[in-house]
Amino acid sequence: MGRMVNRVIKILITSDFFLNCGWGLLSPVFAIFIVQKIAVGSPSEGAKIAGFAAFVYWVSKSLLQVPIGRYLDKDHGEIDDFWFMVFGTFLSALSPLGFLISTQPWHIYALQVVHGVAMAFVVPSWSAIFTRHIDKDREAFEWSLESTFLGIAAGVTGAIGGLIAALFGFSVVFILVSFFNMISVFLLLSIKNNIFPTDHRFPRVPPIKPGF
Repeated sequence: MGRMVNRVIKILITSDFFLNCGWGLLSPVFAIFIVQKIAVGSPSEGAKIAGFAAFVYWVSKSLLQVPIGRYLDKDHGEIDDFWFMVFGTFLSALSPLGFLISTQPWHIYALQVVHGVAMAFVVPSWSAIFTRHIDKDREAFEWSLESTFLGIAAGVTGAIGGLIAALFGFSVVFILVSFFNMISVFLLLSIKNNIFPTDHRFPRVPPIKPGF
């Protein structure tokens, strides 16, 4: 990314990269985990649990993120956006650890609700900060960078996640998901001093600074 992108955008993209690296590890093996560990070898029961787990996650996230976004838009400045983003990312780091001790379908559903709530906090706040800090005349380029890094993260770690599960088991995958999410949290904390305290109605574009 070099000097073409300002520091806040770099950190936001890098943080999202690690967040998606984590969940990318889990995506190809999650249904297999449910069949083997929760449905006790029943593919049909595992398919039902996996399907309902996806439903619970998306409904939880979708129902909450619009009111959260409306709430964030009512306040001046980015401090609330920043802490919602950090809290949501931290909460997303905790949910995969719950899979380590899950034995019942309701455990999976409860953890999917936690993950859905976490991402409902992250998506509106991350998007708002990214939009305000995006470099003038580089909007398409920087959004394309975000999409590219997200795709690389999901694609590469999807393949790696299957190998890790096969060689070391599901527990290692869950721990790595949490680890990558925590890297994302610490990256976000590094831009606390770059957050705009006021003027959220009139986004300002910060000057491009060299370095990361």
